[in-house]
Amino acid sequence: MYLYNSLTRKKEILIGKKIRMYVCGVTVYDRPHLGHALSTVTFDVLHRYLEFIGHEVKRVQNFTDVDDKIIARAKELKISPIEVAEKYIHAFFQDMDELGVRRADVHPRATEDMSEIINLIETLVQKNAAYETNGSVYFDINYDKGYGRLSRRKLNEMLENTRTQSEPEKRNPADFALWKAAKPEEIHWQSPWGLGRPGWHIECSAMVKKHLGNEIEIHGGGLDLIFPHHENEITQSQSANDSDLFSKFWVHNGLLKRSGDEKMSKSLGNSYDVRDALDKYSGNCIRLWILQSHYRQPSNLDEDSLENAESSLKRIERILTLKGVDGFDTKNYEERFITAMNDDLGTPSAIAIIFELTHDINKHFSQTKKVNEGINLLYKLGSVLGFDFDKSNNFDDKEINRMIESRNRFREEKNYQKADQIRDQLLEKGIEILDSKEGTHYRKI
Repeated sequence: MYLYNSLTRKKEILIGKKIRMYVCGVTVYDRPHLGHALSTVTFDVLHRYLEFIGHEVKRVQNFTDVDDKIIARAKELKISPIEVAEKYIHAFFQDMDELGVRRADVHPRATEDMSEIINLIETLVQKNAAYETNGSVYFDINYDKGYGRLSRRKLNEMLENTRTQSEPEKRNPADFALWKAAKPEEIHWQSPWGLGRPGWHIECSAMVKKHLGNEIEIHGGGLDLIFPHHENEITQSQSANDSDLFSKFWVHNGLLKRSGDEKMSKSLGNSYDVRDALDKYSGNCIRLWILQSHYRQPSNLDEDSLENAESSLKRIERILTLKGVDGFDTKNYEERFITAMNDDLGTPSAIAIIFELTHDINKHFSQTKKVNEGINLLYKLGSVLGFDFDKSNNFDDKEINRMIESRNRFREEKNYQKADQIRDQLLEKGIEILDSKEGTHYRKI
C-alpha cells in the first residue's frame, strides 16, 4: 500500500507486517463535531483496510483530558475538569459508535499517564533540551537543529504563531511549554518543578512511548496539527530518544469547512455536532458522505451532500434485500477495489466501484436473478469501509426509541421540519409513529 507521507511530501510504500499507529484524538470539552468525525472515520478505515490486506495493526488514539478549554468549561458548568472530560469522552464514544467506528486498541488519557509525561520531561531537562523557570518547563528549540522538518517553516514564520508577551520567561519566543506551573485553584499534579500540569504536545509523545515504543509506523491527525503540535512532538521525542526517527509516516486528513476557507472548529463557533447530524441522518450515511471525498482534500459541509449520500445509501440497502440465486460473475470488482485503496486510501474510487457493483447487481437481478455472489461481495467491501449494512436494514428498539426521542425534542422546540424528517426516515424503514395522549408509540408496518 502507498500512503502520502507529510514528512517527505510524497507517496511511499508501507512496509512491514506489524503497524503501530498513533492518532491524535480530541480535547474533551464539548461534543464531537463533524470535523472530528471526518478524522476519526478516516483512521478507522485505514486501520480496517490494513488488516484486510494482511497487516497486524495496533492503534492508539488519545483523549486530551486536561486543558485550558476544559478548565474554562468546568467553571461554566460548575463541575470539576475531570467530570467535564468524563462527560464528553462518553459523548464521543456514543457518537462514534453510531458512525460504526471501532474502538482503538488503547484510548489513553493525559491524566492517566502523568508519571510517563513527567519522566519524559525529566529526560529532556537532563539532556539540556529543556529548562525550568518559575515552576514551568520549556523545550529549547535551539537544541534540535532539524526543528521545522515537518512543517518546513522558518523561525520567523514560527514566531508569528507564538504568543511572545504572555510567557516572558522563555529564552526564545518559539520555545514551547512542556510543563505549566499551576495557577491558583487550578487542577494540578506534583512534579520535580512544583505543582502544575502538562503542556499539550508532551502528552502525545509520552503516550506513544508508553503504548507503542520509541518508533512507530504511522502517526495521524488533522492537517491543522502539523504545526505546532506534530512539529513539537517530533522534536521532543527524537531529542529524548537520541533518535533520527519518531514516525515513519505522517498521515494528515484535510479539514472540514462550512463556508469559504474557514475550517470547522468549536472555537470559531461554526461547528456542526455529530449528534445534530445523527438526528437527521444515519451513521452509514455520514460515513458514506465522508468517504466519498479523498481524506487529504478539504471537505465542504452542506445539506445537499448529506442528502445525496442518504439517497445513494438507500439504493445500496435496497439491493441488499434482493433474494436471488447463484451465478453472478464478480469479475474484477474486488481487485479494482484493492487497487484504489492501495493508492493512498483512495476511498472515492473504492466507493465508485461499490456503486458500479450495485448497479450491475440490479441489472442482473432484473434479467436472470443471478446475484448472490455480487450481494456477498457488496457486504464484504462495505465492511472493509466500515459500513454496517445489517444495522441499516434492521432497526432495533433502542435505535427506534432514540430517533423518536429526537423527534419529540424537535417538536417541543417547534422545529417541525426536522421532526418530520425523522418521522419520514422511520416510515421508510417500515416504522410508523403513533402519537396519543399517553405518549408516542410505534408499530412495524
